[in-house]
Amino acid sequence: MPAQTRETLSLKILAVLGVVAALYFAKAIFMPLAMAVLLTFVLAPPVRILRGWGVPRVLASVLVVVLACAIILGMGGLLAQQLAQLAERLPQYQITVTSKVQQLGSAFSGGRLEQFSRFLNDLNSEIARPEPAQPREAQEAKQEEPKPAPVRLTEPPLTPMQIIQRIVQPLVDPLTTSGLIIVFVIFFLLEREDLRDRLIRLAGSHDLRRTTEAINDGAQRLSQYFLAQTGLNAVFGVIVAIALTLIGVPNPVLWGILAALLRFVPYVGAFLAATFPIALAIAVDPGWSMVLWTVALFIVLEPLVGQVLEPLLYGRSTGVTPVAVIISATFWTWIWGPVGLILSTPLAVCLAVVGRHIDSLRFVEVMIGDEPPLTPAQTFYQRALAGDSDEATEQVEECLEEHGSLARCYDEVVLEALALAQIDMLRGTLDEERALAINHVVRSVIAEIGLQNGAPNSDEQKKKTKKPEQGLRQSLPSFSTAGRTGAGQVLCIGGPGPLDDAACEMLRQLLEKNGISTRNESSEAISSMNIAQLNSKNVNLVCLSYFKLGGSSAYLRYAIRRTRRRMPATKIIACLWGCHEKDLSTKDRQALGADGYPRSLTEAVTICRELDGLQAPAVVDAGSPDAA
Repeated sequence: MPAQTRETLSLKILAVLGVVAALYFAKAIFMPLAMAVLLTFVLAPPVRILRGWGVPRVLASVLVVVLACAIILGMGGLLAQQLAQLAERLPQYQITVTSKVQQLGSAFSGGRLEQFSRFLNDLNSEIARPEPAQPREAQEAKQEEPKPAPVRLTEPPLTPMQIIQRIVQPLVDPLTTSGLIIVFVIFFLLEREDLRDRLIRLAGSHDLRRTTEAINDGAQRLSQYFLAQTGLNAVFGVIVAIALTLIGVPNPVLWGILAALLRFVPYVGAFLAATFPIALAIAVDPGWSMVLWTVALFIVLEPLVGQVLEPLLYGRSTGVTPVAVIISATFWTWIWGPVGLILSTPLAVCLAVVGRHIDSLRFVEVMIGDEPPLTPAQTFYQRALAGDSDEATEQVEECLEEHGSLARCYDEVVLEALALAQIDMLRGTLDEERALAINHVVRSVIAEIGLQNGAPNSDEQKKKTKKPEQGLRQSLPSFSTAGRTGAGQVLCIGGPGPLDDAACEMLRQLLEKNGISTRNESSEAISSMNIAQLNSKNVNLVCLSYFKLGGSSAYLRYAIRRTRRRMPATKIIACLWGCHEKDLSTKDRQALGADGYPRSLTEAVTICRELDGLQAPAVVDAGSPDAA
């Protein structure tokens, strides 16, 4: 590694460590700031609504903040009232709990559990056995020793100021943090546009489009997440409170509010919210019906809300992977405690947005974003490089189930993967041996797909399967095999490259599924030495299969010329896989001399089906004068 690269990497590591240290040691400042920013995203829509009604900016911001504080204080007072009522009733539940413990003990008595308990009691008695009796003289001497006088420490009574200090001291930090959050939120709401412009200037005014997109994307994701999550958690808490009221669990309002608040904690919040009412149901009900109903409530309600309602409201995810959410929750809990646990998911969303729009931080979006790290073609290419034909076949089958078109799956997955391999060959990073191994994997996938989809393997099967493949019916013109008793074949010839035969085999399979008879020949069959022996009987169309030629089209030009001399009345198409429209000019097309230049399997099958209705040309014998 060069020295400059090592220095840059060291500076980046030191910068990251410095940021982490600042977040940890200065959490008294950064934690209220982060809470205020996130609350600003929640309260910004109500402020905009009031502004639309003609309310001044300052009054609208203050009203929204006051209303939010009133809601929070009201919920806090209600929670305190419910907790006080629960504390008064707890002694009444002691008898029920004792009775259930005895029932459980009698249910497990008489078995191995009781034997193990007896063993532990005997062991404890053995350990606590008194020491052996000492001689009488020693006991008398010990009794004659004077015993020390007991010393008792007494504290002076507390003064009124000390009592006030003990009461106020635990409330200082929460009140200070809450005051900072309220002040930050008010100023952020008042100066929202100005702060946005300053952030754009700081991030990069030279590229306003990208910076604006990043800020809008982050604001939209966070606002959507917080508003949807807040509303959904409120609905969750209301349903829990109503259901617990019907079940008969005491203080249902308390458990409903607690369920709504704890559900902000990712993954484990709902389970924590279920623990308290289940424990109370055990203490209240002499039987077990209340407990079972409470357990059933959370088992049914949480998957319903998490798997059905959440995807409907704001998608299946927040833009980050589940692993990233767990890592973020662990990190921010270590940095800021319980508040960090609640803020972990929004902060992970912010990091993903920043990584998506800033090139130097692209690795962050790759690490934690929910976008697939590789395209389907790249994934297939990697599996082909690893020689894993089973996983490659599974990927094609999944694509076929999703799209329903085998030609589209071959075009978007397999053919694109072969194009990537061809690019690596041209760059010299992929040798011919590994390219042949990729070719083997692709041919294995084609064979497996053919077996599962009923590809014809014999002439008799080919005659019975004269109907188009299902996935091509929507994208290709209609085709009928009626009255084609004398129809000819499509001759598929692969190029000289190690990947050309695999693409040629895919084309053959798709043509067979569309009721077109095919025959396959290697590239050696159209060489200058073997072209005279090429069997041209009953051939209506010749398909030459080539990947990118590395800037040289001489091989394809001479192959078309030799094939044209051998079969002058036959149409010839040159399938140039992986090429773009601009890669082949009109002059190049005229120089090559083919009748068509499809660049995808779907396009190639379309041309073949259009030309397959031609009558078979006259056979040109190898020894006739026309063969020359």
